[in-house]
Amino acid sequence: MTLPATEAPKGPLSGVVVADFTRILAGPYCTMLLADMGATVIKVEGPGGDDSRQWIPPHRDGVSTYFLSVNRNKHSVALDLKDPADLETAHQIVDSSDVFVENFKPGGLERFGLDAASVAERWPHLIHASITGFGTEGGRTMPGYDLLVQGMSGFMSVTGTPDGPPQRAGVAMFDVITGLHTAIGILGALHERAQSGQGQHLQLDLLSSALSGLVNQTTGYAACGNVPQRLGNDHPSLYPYGPFPTSDKDLIITVGNDSQFARLVNTLGVAHLAEDERFATMKDRNNHRDILRPMLVEALSTGTADEWFTKLQAQGIPCAPILNIDEGVEYADRLGLNPVVETGSGDQAVPTIKNPMSFSRTPVGYDKAPPALGADQATVLAWLEERRRHG
Repeated sequence: MTLPATEAPKGPLSGVVVADFTRILAGPYCTMLLADMGATVIKVEGPGGDDSRQWIPPHRDGVSTYFLSVNRNKHSVALDLKDPADLETAHQIVDSSDVFVENFKPGGLERFGLDAASVAERWPHLIHASITGFGTEGGRTMPGYDLLVQGMSGFMSVTGTPDGPPQRAGVAMFDVITGLHTAIGILGALHERAQSGQGQHLQLDLLSSALSGLVNQTTGYAACGNVPQRLGNDHPSLYPYGPFPTSDKDLIITVGNDSQFARLVNTLGVAHLAEDERFATMKDRNNHRDILRPMLVEALSTGTADEWFTKLQAQGIPCAPILNIDEGVEYADRLGLNPVVETGSGDQAVPTIKNPMSFSRTPVGYDKAPPALGADQATVLAWLEERRRHG
């Protein structure tokens, strides 16, 4: 017996069962990706539900869009782990799963028999993924909120204008990056289990994911002791690379090599700049930014952002307007990317942003709308009973 959905899962993870004991963003984003790929995901929530259910505004028909953004294709049950009967149900869910994902504080699951050691002993086949904010050693008592990690990773120190304060990102980016890392780790562990027959424990934390996600900035420090500073919208290694004013508004121009720079200045009507020894190479342009910038700005002032966008694109020069969220979604739609998908069907359908993965044979699915708290309680309990009766 499988848990019913609007349609039977057909994705690449069809047949995989995930016990999802996560809340907020990093864990739910990970498990939603697995669910999109066809895994059966049972979302176990406390009696009060995932905290993000209450994070309003914005909302759709009174339901937090924060919650909607990371919880489609899941089956919700509400369990109080302090209640012996509910704890037994939780154990049955884990017993019936291939993957167990949780983001409890370190040590928080020991009294429920769901800590790493207990899980490894009782369910040796299980892939157990634990997500924390700052690891299980010196940072075990620290709460794992994305903004704290943005601050402590160094990200905010390199974000913002040189003369302004450190700046946060406009999204909880390290929650998302950690969710992606967790999903990748689970897929790797599932592949290895197919060969060994054994499960294993994965440990991920937001700070380590942040340091990895800062790529060239953190590696610059690790490899040569470089400590980067805020450059506003400029790039530390590439120029021109960032927003430039035109006659009406800014246009992003990203030149990654000398050939692109030559095409840029030729299109702008200042082709001689490509032959100027101060700007001939990327290193030269980086060293003479303050001289080059006003020359480019003067040339760009003769047209609007939309006019230059059209001209530069035609010459293969990477550039982009700066859009609002609504404009960004609508632009993706004009490109044929179909960014908004209906999840679920009928009155339960909810518009969500599509999964960015496209499989040629085993497509991702959008069968089940983000569930109300405990909406699938009876179905999951019946499924567990059926599995129990059939051994």
